Amino acid sequence: MRLIRLETFHDEFVCFVKATAEDGAIGWGQTATYNADITARVFHRQITPWALGQDSADIATLVARIERAEHKFPGSYRNRALAGLDTALWDMAGRRAGKPVAALIGGSAGPVRAYASSMRRDLTPDQEAERLKRICAEQGFTAAKFRIGAEMGEDRDQWGGRTEAIIPAVTRALRGLDTLVDANSGFSVPRAIAVGRMLEDNGVSHYEEPVPWWDLDATAAVAEALDIDVAGGEQEVEVTTFARMIRDRAVDVVQPDILYLGGLAKTLHVACLAAAEGLAVTPHAANLGLVTMATMHLLRALPNAGKYLEFSIEGDDYYPWQRDLFLGDPFRVSGGALTVPEAPGWGLEVNPEWLAGAEYRSSDTPEQTAYARLYHATIAEGL
Repeated sequence: MRLIRLETFHDEFVCFVKATAEDGAIGWGQTATYNADITARVFHRQITPWALGQDSADIATLVARIERAEHKFPGSYRNRALAGLDTALWDMAGRRAGKPVAALIGGSAGPVRAYASSMRRDLTPDQEAERLKRICAEQGFTAAKFRIGAEMGEDRDQWGGRTEAIIPAVTRALRGLDTLVDANSGFSVPRAIAVGRMLEDNGVSHYEEPVPWWDLDATAAVAEALDIDVAGGEQEVEVTTFARMIRDRAVDVVQPDILYLGGLAKTLHVACLAAAEGLAVTPHAANLGLVTMATMHLLRALPNAGKYLEFSIEGDDYYPWQRDLFLGDPFRVSGGALTVPEAPGWGLEVNPEWLAGAEYRSSDTPEQTAYARLYHATIAEGL
């Protein structure tokens, strides 16, 4: 069934995509968060001309075709926009089949173990330790991640001595639970290794982005020097770089972000590459938009799924743009786990009130459709 309409609803932070096929089937997706107004423009300029009139069922082929058509524009914004199309088409496929997306990719509905993921560096070590201890006790989390260093810090700490203080403070407070850290590309190789040994001494099991994320040689050097699992990949937007990362064992845990990378189809490709090398996949899912639900479906299906889902513990006060995106409570935590619902597609319903307040654009006008057909007729042959 051909795609006949692609609509976007956006503010500065969030952009939802609605796809409609000629049989009336619909699907909802989302582009990656932040600067979503820019991503919406990219979507209508560079994604919809290649998607309108095309088969809505063969998602991986359509995604690959659009990437080839837009080969002069690789990178973040193209992939953020492409993720909106991809995730809408997976939702459509699930709704058509009457199944959750997880079931379409070899999995099923059901629980997903999560870790409580802190996004903050403004808290003192004792404040963070007490906060994580309380949240884990209240919601049943058996694992938690906290932040060390300073984001892109070049060996500067958030403030002097915070890293050395927060590691023992949190691990003592969470004794008996799994602990993870995120350095957000904060260290040089020597400093990253020194901090890594401190993490090992304190029983931390997961060390994320210890050095600048794009420097795979530096990341590999840290991984080689340490026994702790070194993780990375959340910022990466090219499958070819993931292939190198996996081939060279730059990381022990691979962390694609479904919406940064360009959607579920591309993320499944990366997961297969990781599986072939015996590496686990623990995707990045750092907010309560569609990325978290899509990641839940993915983890229910992957044979090489990592131990847990990343689940942000920062609520609407910290991320006010998260407020009222969906109907109901799709991210309810019970016993430290979230649940992929039996409902078809992603199992989410976008809040109509949020949509009513968003900026709207549709690519189903005769002019847009004619433009798409012209592209397909004159350029797309052989792509």
